[in-house]
Amino acid sequence: MKKAKIIFWVTTTLIFLFEGLMPALTSQTEMAKEGIRHLGYPDYMGTWLTVFKVVGALVLIIPQVPARVKEWAYACFAVEFLFAFISHLHVDGLVGDTFFPLLVLAVLIVSYVYFHRINRFIIVTKA
Repeated sequence: MKKAKIIFWVTTTLIFLFEGLMPALTSQTEMAKEGIRHLGYPDYMGTWLTVFKVVGALVLIIPQVPARVKEWAYACFAVEFLFAFISHLHVDGLVGDTFFPLLVLAVLIVSYVYFHRINRFIIVTKA
């Protein structure tokens, strides 16, 4: 169980850093705005993405948030990463940066799997 908790917290912290902290600190930089424009999205999309990323990251990292809400955050992040991959693939083609969202998706999947392992263990020990 200790190993499962370590894996969960390491992967969830990485998601929090990539999807919560970094967007919160860099969303209004010209580089971030240009990244949104480069993909063909309107400027306001960057603001909305930042808000949803920060809220979702907080949902994942705060233990008191109900599991059902966390499920929605995981699902929304998975959709975001898939669409980021598709957007980069469409605009830039097959380059190295195109696959970064899939790498972060893999980290998210590990976090999700270990979230359920820990919750299943807690439910079994309470019964």
